[in-house]
Amino acid sequence: MKIIFTPQLRSDALFLSAEGDVLTINGTTFDFGPLPEGGTLPRAAVGCDLLVSDVTRLDGRITLTLILPHGSDAPEEARFPRPITVTQAGPIPLPLIYATEGEE
Repeated sequence: MKIIFTPQLRSDALFLSAEGDVLTINGTTFDFGPLPEGGTLPRAAVGCDLLVSDVTRLDGRITLTLILPHGSDAPEEARFPRPITVTQAGPIPLPLIYATEGEE
């Protein structure tokens, strides 16, 4: 699974975990297993406010774009996040969304 992020200044949180083609976003589970190769699932059909793209499957891999909420003091890796390729089951580590104490 490939997750692309679009950063946005917001106060809410994002917690992700995955197992195969199943992605859990803030406690809500989305099963993309039925999406066929070359298929596209429209964003509106998913019903997730943090999803900002259609969901596609190409070369066996699910790809989607999510909002990455961050604070006004977020470090560069949260303001300019790199895509994540999920290869293991479990929680998905995200960039820090707030600067840690002592950072400028």
